[in-house]
Formats: sequence, C-alpha cells, structure tokens
Amino acid sequence: MKATAQTRDAQSKRSSYEELVKRQSKILAPSFAQDWPALPVVRAEGIYLYGLDGREYMDFMSGFGVVNLGHNHPRVLAAAREQMEKQVHGAVGVTLHESVLRLAEMLPEILPRRLDMFFFGNSGSEAVEGSIKLARNVTKRPGIIAFLGGFHGRTYGAATLTASKAIYRTGLDPFLPGVYHVPYADVYHSTHPDDPTKCVDESLKALETVLDRLISPSQVAAIIVEPIQGEGGFIVPPREFLVRLRELCDRHQILLIFDEVQTGFGRTGEWFAAQAFDVEPDVLAIAKGIANGFPLGAICARAELMSQWDSTVHGTTFGGSPISCAAAIATIETIRDEELLEKAKRSGEYLLSRLKELKRKHHQVIGDARGIGLMTAIEFIMPGSDREPNGPAAKKVLNEALSRGLLLYPCGLRSHAIRLAPPLNVTREQINRAMEILEQSLQTIAQ
Repeated sequence: MKATAQTRDAQSKRSSYEELVKRQSKILAPSFAQDWPALPVVRAEGIYLYGLDGREYMDFMSGFGVVNLGHNHPRVLAAAREQMEKQVHGAVGVTLHESVLRLAEMLPEILPRRLDMFFFGNSGSEAVEGSIKLARNVTKRPGIIAFLGGFHGRTYGAATLTASKAIYRTGLDPFLPGVYHVPYADVYHSTHPDDPTKCVDESLKALETVLDRLISPSQVAAIIVEPIQGEGGFIVPPREFLVRLRELCDRHQILLIFDEVQTGFGRTGEWFAAQAFDVEPDVLAIAKGIANGFPLGAICARAELMSQWDSTVHGTTFGGSPISCAAAIATIETIRDEELLEKAKRSGEYLLSRLKELKRKHHQVIGDARGIGLMTAIEFIMPGSDREPNGPAAKKVLNEALSRGLLLYPCGLRSHAIRLAPPLNVTREQINRAMEILEQSLQTIAQ
C-alpha cells in the first residue's frame, strides 16, 4: 500500500509538457537536444507537424530524409502494429523472425544489381561503421579514403570519415588511423565552376597524389563517398566523377562504398543515387528512409564479398528489429504502389524550377539553386562577392520561414545553404505554399 501511495504521489508531481520544455536544457544533453529550432511538437501527420503552440508547420526536411512517405503513414503504421502483436524484439542469430527475411528477399529487387546479402543495424552511422569494418576485414588492407565535405555519422569511425565541418571533430582526437581525405567534385565551389570536367580532373588528381605519396593503392581497403553530399550542402557531382572513381577502384581492387543514408529510397527520383548516376558500388550503406521513421539501417553487398566477413567480427542486439523490418517492407511496397519515384522526379523538377526562379530574382544573395529529385538546396552568398558564404542570411530566412509555418534546415560549411527535402508524396499545392513562404522570407533580407 505504501509503495502504491508513493507512486501516486510521484505521478501527481510530474511536470506538464510545457514545463518539461522549459527545463529541457537541464535534463537533456546539449549534444542531444540543443539544435535549431527545437520545436515542441505534439503530433505529426503527412507533411505537417502540429506544435505545442497550436500552430501547423510544413516539414520540408522530412525529419532529415527519414519520413519519405510523410509522418505516420497509415500503411506503415498498420504493418508495425501487426508485427508488434506478434513479436517486438528478437536478437537475430539467437532467434530468427520472418520480417527480416522478407526484407532481405525484397531489397535486391530495388537495389543496384548484385547487392544481395545484408547486415541490418539501427542507423546510418552503424551502417557506415559496419561497411568499413567489412572492407578492412575482407581485403586485409588498412586504408580508407573519404572526401572533404562528406558527412558519414557521429560514432568514432563515421566521425573519422566525416569532413563537412571541423566542429564535428573538435575535441575528439585521436581518430581512427589510416583514413585520408581528398577533395570532392564540387563544381560550384571549385576553381572551375563553369567546367565540370576540369573540376573532376582536379579531384581525381588529388586522389592519385594521395595514392602516390601517402598510401599505396595495394594498402587501400575502400573509398567511401556520398554520391550526393548531404550535410556538406546537397552537392550534386558530375556523373563522370563517380564513373572515374569506379574505374580507379576496379584498377586497384579497392572496394567502392556508397553512403546512401540520405539519398536512398526515392529521394533522388530513383530508388538510390547509384541508379540515378548508373554507377554500381561494391557496398551500400543505407538507413533513414528505409522504414519511414522506425530505426533501421543496413549494409548491402554481394554475397561473395559479404560471406567472407568473419562471423565474430561484427554483431548487433537491436539491429533488424522485427517491427522496423515490417515497417520497411510496407514502406517499399507503398513507394512502388503509389508510383512515388516518378512523382518525386516530377515534383523535384518543379521544385527546382521554382528555386531557380528565386535565384534569378534574388541573385545578389542566392548564388546557386541545385538538386536532383526531391533533394534540393539554395545557397546564400554575400552581396557582390564571388561565392562568399552568407550564413547570417540563411539563418534569417530559416527563422522567418519558421515563423510563417515552414520548417527548413541549413547545410554547407558555413550553414549558408538551405535544404529542401519534402516527402516523396508532396503535392503541387504544398510546394507552391512553401515557395510563397520562402519568397516572403527572402524579402526580409532586402529590408
């Protein structure tokens, strides 16, 4: 009786949501919760977030490209509920549940060809970590090459590969040894912004220099690359860049790893950016949009490669959750049944055309409008400058847009670009409304 009374007393003293929001800085780690805009949300549905303040917000970042079907898609929720009634958790290997096998059978139907064996984890960082472990374990080589501007995650191995901003590495040395960074084929920011081929030549020349002077190709296990850089600024490279990387890797028997954590599951208008560029990796790291909000990631490789990975070298407790795998199956089926790849292409072309209109109208502060599919961005520059980043302008526009009910998010070295990545099923009307808000927000810069 005493314990029950104490429980009731503790419950009566629990804070309201409003009170907890005010106290969040005292109970949540800064690295966990103190991001922008820390918007208190009570409900989410489709493209909309419903705030504690009673307002409706359009989510044009899809939870960092996670909810590609929009929030709380009914078909995904139904699959998760059905699985929840059967089995919530099963450590794969100790037990074996049906949904992980169904997902593994389904994925080769949408992946770049030859990728037909999988290791399931919980996140993108885990998929990246596992990919470099796989590469080193199988090749027996130590070296990993990554790219400046790339973002691969926050765990130690993934953070070692990350080079989008120094702040992600500050105070964390020493990092994983044997990792080398070279320039990405970022045409707009290169010394040849009007010549993509020369930009690619410079990037590949820098890579060859590393192989000549720092580490022999025979000691490189893998080259890991985002086929489109996400956090680095939504940078779309020339196709030639990825083609030549593939050729270099083939020449030296180096594994090519694509980090498609952000670009996967329809974001580019194809299932994966590898297909949009028609370049096949040896290993694919995926997560985010795979299960429309349920935690899941995967390392994908051809069986002849993956089967060489020693069984005791890697493992997981929660990876390949029955619920997440069921949600992933429903997500893939929904993208197919609703023909969302083609819709994403059409919507992406329209969205990019509207962004380019804004660039022409506000060319003094918008230096570039770029993207592929529904992975688009505008980049802010200092007026009258030669592509000098203008982070304050981007921040002002972000805040103004939020005040008008549109949630966007920055990217790029100086947080000077704004990314727009709505769900694949975004409507023309929703795009038009977002562009109206963005236009209104841009007017504040000129005032």
